[in-house]
Amino acid sequence: MTSILPAEIPKLAADAIVISVHPKPDEGEWLLGPNAEQINQLTGGLVKRLIEESEIVTSPLSCTRILEPAGLRAKSLLVVGLGKPSEASPGLAFRAAAAAAKALATKQRRRVLMALDVEPQDEVVAGVFVGSTGQDLYRQQRKLFPITAPLIVDGDPKALERGEVLGQAINLTRRLVNAPPNEIFPASFADICVEQGTTCGFDVEVWDRARLEQERCRSLLAVAQGSANEPRLVIMCYQGAPADHATIGLIGKGVTFDSGGLSLKPSESMLDMKCDMAGAATVLGAMTALARLQIPANVIGLVGLVENMVSSTSYRLGDIVVARNGKTIEVHNTDAEGRMVLADVLDVARERGAQRLIDLATLTGACMVALGRNVAGGMTNDESWYADIAAAARQCGEPLWQLPMFPEYSEQIRSAVADIKNVGDGRWGGAITAAKFLEEFVGGQPWVHLDIAGPAFSEKGSAWLDAGASGCFVRTLVQAIENQA
Repeated sequence: MTSILPAEIPKLAADAIVISVHPKPDEGEWLLGPNAEQINQLTGGLVKRLIEESEIVTSPLSCTRILEPAGLRAKSLLVVGLGKPSEASPGLAFRAAAAAAKALATKQRRRVLMALDVEPQDEVVAGVFVGSTGQDLYRQQRKLFPITAPLIVDGDPKALERGEVLGQAINLTRRLVNAPPNEIFPASFADICVEQGTTCGFDVEVWDRARLEQERCRSLLAVAQGSANEPRLVIMCYQGAPADHATIGLIGKGVTFDSGGLSLKPSESMLDMKCDMAGAATVLGAMTALARLQIPANVIGLVGLVENMVSSTSYRLGDIVVARNGKTIEVHNTDAEGRMVLADVLDVARERGAQRLIDLATLTGACMVALGRNVAGGMTNDESWYADIAAAARQCGEPLWQLPMFPEYSEQIRSAVADIKNVGDGRWGGAITAAKFLEEFVGGQPWVHLDIAGPAFSEKGSAWLDAGASGCFVRTLVQAIENQA
């Protein structure tokens, strides 16, 4: 990435220049930001004239392209609409830049100047990386061409670096989730964790089946026992602060493919189950960003990696499983497998010294029924810790809504023959009863559970993001930990 001065804009031979505009206020004149006003003057008032003639759409995230604008050496000028000035936020900066980048990424463009009048710059840069990158990993004819070296007006080097790191971390998460299950399975995911640790600067420990058995991770192993692909548990350690500082634990569900097991999913529900490891991919993406940015914090990231498959060795309805912390679990549904995996991983995180926990999982369809496809559900045993995570999510513009954790929900997971069962009583409150199940394994540590089943993966794209994996909550995790540092 390169920073240019405003005075250099008239001389810049770019493939495209991107500016931003707000909707017209109810009263008064159009107000253009400094970069947009400079472009307007260089083009002889073209920008303002086209806005007044409604040729430029100013609604949020709308994009209007002007080809070969007079007064500029750029091949095209792209105008992206913003919300009202009072609605400015880092999340809007991210999405506006992503929308512009997506609109321009339909062909290869080498020199793109992002002259948006929005802040902060790191969110703009991250948005460019994310919006211009699609899910077409295996197409011979690409639909989107990544913009990997945007130009920024008056760019701050630290902000540009941070934006690039965040964008690449999000895209790593998206690539892993978008990749097919014959490429991303427990062992290959673990190998990628090792590679990223070496590249980015954090330690990685991998537990294979023998170590998992030795560590009594029987709940995780029960889910994995129907698959020919061996399970893994990966422990990633980043120490950016002195050893006596608190350690934050990030825990991710890594079901690399979920058939539902003996509680078999129908085909239409199974097609996108490569995405059931989005929680683990989010943890890995966040770990790479934390290490590359050298955030002064101590973080341990743990991902439980399994396939949930159907075979003669699959775990069964009615099985009793003894989890790592000694609790007995009666299996009522083999498709409620993510919580079985997380049960043991949470216990390992607690034992490894994590004093505050955040887990992320595409855990329940019930959360999507409650909140829709674009909002994550948050549940906690510690309101103060949850408030910190929610504040970071608001900073990043990633929608999160808290669901209640009343003690009565715990009664729904009590089993007549074991300590607990892996589903609640019927379909009601399914996202919450899943969280109450997980709460049994956090040992009383401050803990936040993020059910990202809705926003982690989408069959339809948006103005600012291609369909498929979103990489949601990578930014929130980094922001939350940075806020604690």
